[in-house]
Amino acid sequence: MTGVDHLDRAATADEMRRVLGSFATGVTVVTGMGTEGPVGFSCQSFASVSLEPPLVLFCPAHTSRSWPLIQGSGTFCVNVLADDQEDLCMRFATTGTDKFAGLTWHETAWGPSLDNVLSTVMCDVDAVHVAGDHDIVIGRVRELVLHREAKPLVFYRGTFGLEL
Repeated sequence: MTGVDHLDRAATADEMRRVLGSFATGVTVVTGMGTEGPVGFSCQSFASVSLEPPLVLFCPAHTSRSWPLIQGSGTFCVNVLADDQEDLCMRFATTGTDKFAGLTWHETAWGPSLDNVLSTVMCDVDAVHVAGDHDIVIGRVRELVLHREAKPLVFYRGTFGLEL
């Protein structure tokens, strides 16, 4: 193999899932207000970007039905889930259901803040960059709330928790 041969190879989706699955991530629910009411989706691609100015990012898939509605509002909330909220994650990972039915939440200027989550990060959409089959959304943080102290919900090797 020469130094340039590797340029012709690209990792497959299966390889990406298998190898990057060894990187544990926290789990969030991104929420916002659409034209018909509250919308949201589960998201494990979330990170802090900058302290000055305060910026975060998340990466929704182009197939997301909720993200275009949230993007249209220009604001969103990131709700950080606790380890006892796997059911909440699964609720927001499901398509075609009323994700907010029977759920306790309160409205903020940025969208729904889900009750009993670890924390809520409230943001304005600062920038959106297309990256493959996802967008990279940069959010300017406007408010932060730490709701409770608990262990976070972690996604690792295709499942919740850090069991090896």
